[in-house]
Amino acid sequence: MSLFDYTLRELQEKLHNKEISVTDLVEESYQRIEAVDGEVKAFLTLNKEQALKQAEELDAARGTDSAALFGLPIGVKDNIVTKGLRTTCASQFLDNFTDPLYEATVVEKLADAKSVTIGKLNMDEFAMGSSNENSSYYATRNPWNTDYVPGGSSGGSAASVAAGEVFFSLGSDTGGSIRQPAAFCGVVGLKPTYGRVSRFGLVAFASSLDQIGPITRTVEDNAYLLEAISGHDKMDATSADVEVPKFTDALTGDVKGLKIGVPKEYLSEGVAPEVKEAVMSALRKYEELGATWEEVSLPHSKYAVATYYLLASSEASANLARFDGVRYGVRTQNAETMLDMFKRSRSEGFGDEVKRRIMLGTFALSSGYYDAYYKKAQQVRTLIKNDFEKVLEDYDVIIGPTTPTPAFKVGEIVDDPLTMYANDILTIPVNLAGVPGISVPCGFSSDGLPIGLQIIGKHFDETTVYRTAHAFEKATDFHKQRPSLGGAQS
Repeated sequence: MSLFDYTLRELQEKLHNKEISVTDLVEESYQRIEAVDGEVKAFLTLNKEQALKQAEELDAARGTDSAALFGLPIGVKDNIVTKGLRTTCASQFLDNFTDPLYEATVVEKLADAKSVTIGKLNMDEFAMGSSNENSSYYATRNPWNTDYVPGGSSGGSAASVAAGEVFFSLGSDTGGSIRQPAAFCGVVGLKPTYGRVSRFGLVAFASSLDQIGPITRTVEDNAYLLEAISGHDKMDATSADVEVPKFTDALTGDVKGLKIGVPKEYLSEGVAPEVKEAVMSALRKYEELGATWEEVSLPHSKYAVATYYLLASSEASANLARFDGVRYGVRTQNAETMLDMFKRSRSEGFGDEVKRRIMLGTFALSSGYYDAYYKKAQQVRTLIKNDFEKVLEDYDVIIGPTTPTPAFKVGEIVDDPLTMYANDILTIPVNLAGVPGISVPCGFSSDGLPIGLQIIGKHFDETTVYRTAHAFEKATDFHKQRPSLGGAQS
């Protein structure tokens, strides 16, 4: 049995009783990476020398520190800046960004909690993608079956946890980039309320949508990690100055009287029958636990994909303007003039998907089109947000599938961007509304691939989201299943 098959609380007890050491955990992480990452390809950069040194220091201090995450190995998505540790956003443009001068706030918080950063995780370039095939280095594979994608853009973050390479990881979610790969890889992934977690040090894709969040094996572990990384940050103007609850206190397993809204749009045409059946089975389980559910409507969700790609691409075109080959990143060696240097550096440094979104965003923001596209999309975003608020006035949570289908095969739709974009149709509205959403395992397809259940809550009410997710997890055993690399569930 791997040490990573234990829960956070169980590992802390073993550490406290000196049955294991932090060095044992860190060494096991690297041994597992060496054994399976040739197939999974979750990591871009490893932090082995520094991590083992930190483990020795923590072992020497053991007994004087009671932090919940003490000594536990974690992976960090490669668009979260780590001081002195290469940060590339999986882009050739930042291939030489080997020594960042500052630390993201969430990484500082993890250091304060005494966790150990194992390395940086693969992703779609600049977080633009839903399959991890847009990484400029290599595609991450799904640990449940390496012929399939792990989802994106936080595919490396989800795959590393599912494969048992790290105890938990951090991802970022702009339109579903934590929840979708969590669903595809059979792990737990939370997108917090916008503003709950500082974005300082997160390389921006779409600033009004991006949010850092935790990916773990269990709901309880997820709650511990969110407690550690949440809180107001003066370095982030969008960080909310709200109290951080002790999320783990909500994990009672009791959902008696809970009112669940199930959007008819989330179980309509396009959702695979086996996904729909897994969700209905989950709702029946909630009924057994004493909750009630009713069909509701989020009528403007049908416009969410178009709205999202206009807004996100517009913000991306502005945010990525800073990558010009002058101040940092790779500069072309073939330029003849300054303007030629700008153009060639960006042409050579960015991949096709990044260029596609920059062009779309620049068009939407251009003179003569701004009102017709960007402004209209912002107005529709408000309608989508109002839909959620109206439903959540009468219901405690909203539940539906995380994705319309299980994971798809590598190469299956990578050349069809519109189909790829539609894959996020059930997660995107949550980002547009700014509310929290979690994905938990709720079944398996006939091919042995995981299926995710999405639970959505009110602004800054992650407590109820966790309580709802934990009750389901406690009543089922989907989260206990482990992948056999290259095959179906074990």
